[in-house]
Amino acid sequence: MNLTEKQKSLIQDLQAQEQLCIQKYTEYENLARDNELKSLFGTIRQDEEKHYNSLSQLLSGTCPDMKVMDNATTNYNPAPTYIGSFNQDDKDYDQYLCTDTITTEKYVSTAYNDELFQFGDPEVRKLFNNIQTEEQNHAEMIYKYKTANGMTN
Repeated sequence: MNLTEKQKSLIQDLQAQEQLCIQKYTEYENLARDNELKSLFGTIRQDEEKHYNSLSQLLSGTCPDMKVMDNATTNYNPAPTYIGSFNQDDKDYDQYLCTDTITTEKYVSTAYNDELFQFGDPEVRKLFNNIQTEEQNHAEMIYKYKTANGMTN
């Protein structure tokens, strides 16, 4: 696969976003107060690593075949942690982490949508579309966590 310099630059920009996501989810996994949220952030971090690696593969001239894991979103039903007796500061802090990561996912999803139109290769477009869908799924999973824990007011 031959990429133009502009396309390579766009892919590198997307990689920088994925690297930021990896760093953020790694840090937030350690900072989250609730074990369920720690686990969710760890799962999403692994997906972000796959996205980064897919982009590396694309830069090397091969378009990876990536399938969207919609079941992860559909099957994610977190048990509420912040019910009954709990530390309000912990809940507020975890709510902040969730809101911040949803904002990040929105931004990254939009970046994939925008850059997709710079590529004519249907396999690259499919890859970007699949990653974009996974980014949207991440936001949905975090929203489900927030909803289960009364953080969506």
